[in-house]
Amino acid sequence: MDQGIIGSIFTVVVFVCFFGVVWWAFSSRNKKDFDEAANLPFADENQPKSEKEKRES
Repeated sequence: MDQGIIGSIFTVVVFVCFFGVVWWAFSSRNKKDFDEAANLPFADENQPKSEKEKRES
């Protein structure tokens, strides 16, 4: 096998992997998990510990 054939095979493998990842990311069965992960930054509500912190915010 020469370098051209190996490069072509590698390109096809990467192409198939790319479409596999895209299919997995947009599949409807993962939507609930991704929605929960997207809302994680908003789930951590910090409560002020003192009156000074309440006045600063």
